[in-house]
Amino acid sequence: MDAHPATAVALFWLLFGALHIGLTTHRIRAPLVARLSEQGFIALFSVLASVTFAVAIAYYAAHRGDGAPGLALGAVPIARGVLMAVVVLGVVLMVAGPATYVGSPYDVLAHRARPPRGIERVTRHPFFVGLALFALAHALLATRLAGTVLFSGVALVSIAGAAHQDRKLLRRLGAPYADYLAATSAVPFAAIVGGRQRLVWSELPVAPLAASLVVAAALRAVHASLFAYDGAYVIAGVVGGAGIITWRSARRTRRTHRRGALAAAAAE
Repeated sequence: MDAHPATAVALFWLLFGALHIGLTTHRIRAPLVARLSEQGFIALFSVLASVTFAVAIAYYAAHRGDGAPGLALGAVPIARGVLMAVVVLGVVLMVAGPATYVGSPYDVLAHRARPPRGIERVTRHPFFVGLALFALAHALLATRLAGTVLFSGVALVSIAGAAHQDRKLLRRLGAPYADYLAATSAVPFAAIVGGRQRLVWSELPVAPLAASLVVAAALRAVHASLFAYDGAYVIAGVVGGAGIITWRSARRTRRTHRRGALAAAAAE
């Protein structure tokens, strides 16, 4: 059996993960920020992440039907039903998660910790956890080993990225983020079940939650063509979505700085 496509996918994804997480370690990030500024570092990080992600996805798209067979648990009716439910949950968390990103501890331009709210009460890493669930289910459903490897890699980077963020922000923000960690959980609903958190229905982002179900249905409808044109749809969706979130964060940060400057000027 030809395992070459799976091996190449693993190497491309390893490069993406190493850069994606490695660049944000304090030892590498600090000197780059000192040389390039915060905005310059974010630009460099975004370009490198986008390029390595695009290469990995383009290669997989071109070879997704090649090589050794995967686990293909979709052939087992009960397993398929459970895994499809996990996929939908993953999409819900991924789509609803960004609703609270701006101003959250994970906002790369905010640099502050605030009490958890909305979907953060369910999991403090809604996007990462949603992506991990989505990817793990697809790794088990994949009919080719290359797909199992790709989606396993996505899940691994998501889980490692969430853990890395926690360590990084704990060091940067100190006690306020320690309180945030104590009041939340990475595993969905674990903090609520453990009595450390409660679900506040009024805080849940109704529109994004409704949109997530539409997105899940749409993804299912176009599933067969998602990786057409060398994965252009997936690349554009992921890179474009990340760009929109970063732009929203930058715009809010500029507004906050302007209000602060105006308030300071008025107080003089």
